[in-house]
Amino acid sequence: MPSVRPHRSLFLTFTISLCLLSGVATANTKVNIVGLFSGKAVMIINDAKPRTLSAGQTVDGVKLIAADSSSATLLIEGKIKKLSMGQAASVGDASASSNPSVTLYANPQGHFISECKINGAPLKFLIDTGATTVALNSGDAKFANIDYKKGEPVLVGTANGVVTAYRVTIATLKIGNITLSQVEGSVLEGGSPSVVLMGMSALNRMEMKRHDIAMTLTKKY
Repeated sequence: MPSVRPHRSLFLTFTISLCLLSGVATANTKVNIVGLFSGKAVMIINDAKPRTLSAGQTVDGVKLIAADSSSATLLIEGKIKKLSMGQAASVGDASASSNPSVTLYANPQGHFISECKINGAPLKFLIDTGATTVALNSGDAKFANIDYKKGEPVLVGTANGVVTAYRVTIATLKIGNITLSQVEGSVLEGGSPSVVLMGMSALNRMEMKRHDIAMTLTKKY
């Protein structure tokens, strides 16, 4: 019977800092945001050294239109992209490859926290190789329109004791331009985990490569 392994990350409160990177890529240009300020953004373009752009400035075909402490609006090859802190994904053109990939960047604590969409609902997630399935709390499940009470109930041991979890099937899970269908998940009653735990039921369907603070996920199937 699939279960969610207890993991200390269930009980941590995560803070997204300015050191957490965001990214987006078109077919030819990849941009990673490494810092956001009023009217300025620090970014890595096509894996080059970080550059600081002021609003209105263009470097290597990337124009910074506007920026504040939470997001940057960019013009990349004629397309406007708005990147908010915490996305932490370098997204390629889905039509350019049959194996789409995204790149995530570790925060100062070494965690890979980013944004995903579960059944179209935007949620924060944490890469957690210690979790058997994609695990989320009951509030996030409701937000993602998952009728978890119809799932098979199982008992899961946590640091707070034994809680009830429900086995569910997530219709669609999207990270950047990677979309997975029919992903096994577990919903825990209450407010833990505080972010979605991206467990092995999803990670096994992607190739994971890590280099320093960067982790690239490539869809396998």
